[in-house]
Amino acid sequence: MLKFHPKSLLIAILLFVIEVLIALYVKDSFIRPFVGDLLVVMLIYYFLKAFIQVPPHLLAMAVLLFSFLIEILQYFNFVDLIGLQDFKIARIVLGTSFDWLDLVAYTVGVFFILIMEKAIPIKAANSTS
Repeated sequence: MLKFHPKSLLIAILLFVIEVLIALYVKDSFIRPFVGDLLVVMLIYYFLKAFIQVPPHLLAMAVLLFSFLIEILQYFNFVDLIGLQDFKIARIVLGTSFDWLDLVAYTVGVFFILIMEKAIPIKAANSTS
């Protein structure tokens, strides 16, 4: 069901800004690859949550499965297979290198989401429950 969650949108925007700052200014082997991937599943979750009302565990699992799918497509060089290797935005959004640790980061990110949802549930605007 469609229902607007302004707090979720604000969280998604904040996470997006953090992701951009990490991409621009952090050149290490932990924050950028691991924390960046952990945050990206949270970004996707809160962006979707801003517009749709789905139980948190279902939305979190859908985001995790989507993230795993994208990572598996990277294993098969999907960007090259569909002829988008020359498009930088496709390479950034879909990624180009498979890494098992990315799957771990996505899973940890979803665990954080579920913990946060349990501790501080965000209700929809004008929600009755």
